[in-house]
Amino acid sequence: MNRISVFAILLIIFGTLQTAYPQSNNLDMELEVTDEEKIILFSGFAIAVIAIFMFLARDIILRKKTSYDKEEHESKKEKTYEKYHSDWGDDYEELGTRKNSKEDREFRDAVLNNELPNYYKILGLSKDATQEEIKKNFRELAKKNHPDKTKEDSEKQMMELNKAYEILSDKENKEKYDRYLTD
Repeated sequence: MNRISVFAILLIIFGTLQTAYPQSNNLDMELEVTDEEKIILFSGFAIAVIAIFMFLARDIILRKKTSYDKEEHESKKEKTYEKYHSDWGDDYEELGTRKNSKEDREFRDAVLNNELPNYYKILGLSKDATQEEIKKNFRELAKKNHPDKTKEDSEKQMMELNKAYEILSDKENKEKYDRYLTD
């Protein structure tokens, strides 16, 4: 590769050192360009264009080839279709990672510290309650304990009711809660 760059540089230097002979035999100052001079000008411009191209493509030209480049690997194929039509969705989760939302962190801390409240007791339900029963009991207790209705400070109780309903009304959260609930 070194020889090619030296050759290109020498050609550029040679092209610039070409001397143009003055046209002294005609004094009316008309420009006459012979065929030889046209060839020299054209070759000089061609060399300049090639040199600019080589300068711009130097990273590609000088890149060292590896054994990976020579082989035909599946990872080198065009994957645009698979990228946009994949079965993997947003719910894909790497192995060894876990959800780190605020609610998940609070739930893990409560389980580790044995501070997990009994949401079934808060809503006045048994552990085998259906979704309809959960919804019905929550609405009754919410109407009964709402701060606007009771005129007393029952915001903490409403927060507990909302949290209990939030956990027990969602199937995934309910399964996770039932798995870790200890009485």
